Amino acid sequence: MYIDRVIGKDILQASKAFPSLLITGSRRAGKTTLLRRLFPKASYYLLEDLDLIARVKSDPRSFVEEIEPPAILDEIQNVPELFNYLRTRIDEKPRRFGQWYLTGSQDAPLMKGVCESMAGRVAVFQLFPLSFEETQKVSILSGGFPEVLEKPKTAAIWFRSYIQTYLERDVRSISIIKNLSTFRRFLALLASRSGSILNKTDLAAPLGISIPSLTEWINILEITGQIIIVPPFYENFGKRLIKSPKIYFSDSGLTCYLLGIETDNALRKSTFFGHVFEGFIASEIAKYQLNHSRRREIYYFRDQQGLEVDFIIPKGGDELLIMEAKAARTVKPAMGESLNKLARAISRHTVERCVVHLNAPKGSKKMPHNLSPGIKAIPISEIGGIL
Repeated sequence: MYIDRVIGKDILQASKAFPSLLITGSRRAGKTTLLRRLFPKASYYLLEDLDLIARVKSDPRSFVEEIEPPAILDEIQNVPELFNYLRTRIDEKPRRFGQWYLTGSQDAPLMKGVCESMAGRVAVFQLFPLSFEETQKVSILSGGFPEVLEKPKTAAIWFRSYIQTYLERDVRSISIIKNLSTFRRFLALLASRSGSILNKTDLAAPLGISIPSLTEWINILEITGQIIIVPPFYENFGKRLIKSPKIYFSDSGLTCYLLGIETDNALRKSTFFGHVFEGFIASEIAKYQLNHSRRREIYYFRDQQGLEVDFIIPKGGDELLIMEAKAARTVKPAMGESLNKLARAISRHTVERCVVHLNAPKGSKKMPHNLSPGIKAIPISEIGGIL
């Protein structure tokens, strides 16, 4: 069953003001389904078939000229040669809006082509897997990939196939990685460090790879939409800060699969539960911001004295939301103490404080929203109301 995407209304609006649209995001997040649902009359071209790619690369001008827009060009990062010819077609009739709909799974290389060839002619969107705001089928264990939510019993098979496809297509198309089995180990190791402050030496040593190689691999995950990098907040509030970022996978279901967690019971008992939950919240924040046409801005705070707050989220002007993510259904005032300590050190901003926690079981009494003076307790289901 199709699930409406929050970002859809902004895409429709942009189609009335721009000649072309580009949707980036991880493989299988739902980019193609969304475009074909929004623009059912557009012709469709999948640029992953090797024969079609060869034909397009040999004569990109003829390929573009033969298309009668509106048209969807899926996975266009495989033939970046098309951008120059699309620009020519657009410039012939610059006031014809909603003509070219593009998707791509590799953000950085794709954006390079867009910036060089399509500046001012394309509206750019980023699509994550489904969010809890879009469907309550989304969960910490399952994540938000549409096909996993549709057939949860085959989730492990889907994730295994997804990783294999990802390694063979996206990774190899970006970088020549000779040992894919080591890259698989890297994915699992990174999942075990989800939510921890990045220590490249700690990651590179057990894999037997160099720091530059590890840096390249992390970059690959970022540009293919697999991870969210959360930097430290840029203001020090008079404190000496930790400067390394945190890394989360953008889908908690993939994190659980890489950690070998297959059931809700195993997840609750896992030593990784708190970190997986924190990553789920990071993803939900990013999804909400992007789905509502806001800049993706997520930070964390930690100083060298050990004061740490999971997330700092600018909300415009001088307002900051500082947030702790707690993998518990019952939260206590002590869980917000780090929020109070940081708030006391902030003088140039208006600060809002909250602790995000697990939803209460169905039929049970909800927790009050006021955890303690100035601190709200927010279940996952209501996180959009605070962002």
